[in-house]
Amino acid sequence: MKILLIHQYFLEDDDPGGSRWNEITKTWTSQGAEVTVLGGMMHANGSEKRPEYKGKYFVKKRQGDVTVWRCHVSESYNKSFLGRLWGYFSFMFSSLWAGLFKVKGSFDVVIVTSPPLFVGFSGYLLSRFKRMPLVFEVRDLWPESAIDTGVLKNKLVIKLAYWVENFIYRKAALINVLTPAFYNTLRDKKNVPTDKLIFIPNAADFSLSDHLLQSFDCETFRKQHQLDGRFVITYVGAHGVANHLEQLLDAGKTLEDTPVLFLLIGQGMEKARLQQLAVDRQVKNVRFLDAVPKQEVFRYILASDMGASVLKKVDTFKTVYSNKTFDYMACKKPILMAIDGVSRELVETAEAGSFVEPENTEAYNTVIREYLRNPARLQQEGENGFRYAKQNFDRQVLALRYLNFIGKKIMKEIPVKNALVQEHI
Repeated sequence: MKILLIHQYFLEDDDPGGSRWNEITKTWTSQGAEVTVLGGMMHANGSEKRPEYKGKYFVKKRQGDVTVWRCHVSESYNKSFLGRLWGYFSFMFSSLWAGLFKVKGSFDVVIVTSPPLFVGFSGYLLSRFKRMPLVFEVRDLWPESAIDTGVLKNKLVIKLAYWVENFIYRKAALINVLTPAFYNTLRDKKNVPTDKLIFIPNAADFSLSDHLLQSFDCETFRKQHQLDGRFVITYVGAHGVANHLEQLLDAGKTLEDTPVLFLLIGQGMEKARLQQLAVDRQVKNVRFLDAVPKQEVFRYILASDMGASVLKKVDTFKTVYSNKTFDYMACKKPILMAIDGVSRELVETAEAGSFVEPENTEAYNTVIREYLRNPARLQQEGENGFRYAKQNFDRQVLALRYLNFIGKKIMKEIPVKNALVQEHI
């Protein structure tokens, strides 16, 4: 099967951040699929292009067995809302141009993963010009999430976004959603036929954690990074409006009399403001670190007592699974879950941590002090989450299931070289 993937945030080999599609494509190529990616030149939380991309609009490279065309994204991307919007549109145009004039040969299917939503239009046009079916993936209910967080306010842009969303849903041959709530929303509110819908969620990457769980020297790492004697709660991910990490600063302030340390790893539009806020409020038990590659992130998680999953308190986020939740599970760490809805249900079903009401400082204070009084919970809940993720959210198994769905729906049959897919269903 020859697959063209359009993913603005497809990571470089040494990039920090969500590597869902990097890992999926590795699994697919191991089964004989040929994968070409149209990816952006800007990291989701970056402020500028890498030096190798400066002054260029297209760069072809190889990442393992995957061919990647890096396409232009405006460097205004993380400067403002309008800059972000132009970043989306610039990639939509550049990925379309690359797909039409740079990428040679034919493909069996084009897959678009969103957000950004507008890149779905690029995928649709390529599917028409190159006569191949379109698979569209919904990682976030956009524009709803942008509207609910106050990021998107322009009525004309909102109207355009809803039109594009409806158009892509109608034109896609198959739509993958990442949570059960997304499935229900598209079926019941967006009127998407169920024969178009599949559910392949975010998942845990055990390829790194299984090795590190056997070999990692936690005590030495904690000493080297001044974590000794602290109850470390690590947050990994974007520092943006949607994450509302100010609530962790508020929680830290109420827990100053304890050994709790909040470790915030990542970058984003809000990071500088949050750092200054911590200084102004004299919050001494919140530490900011720059984003690091995933292998190093896993070391920090393994050296922590808990992992935090945090989003702003809005209804749309009740429908999402947080990527980082599965990384915590893979590392046997209990989760401090400050996201209501399906994420809360996941943690409570797995008995893998505790829900804390988003933006409720007193709730943070109460829940965390309970763990300080009863540290035996940490190991048990960590083991529970690891076991549950192994059974239900193994990324390799889900990647093979995804390929199987595409094969059945799009190709009508699974090629012989992908026969191993059937063994994992």
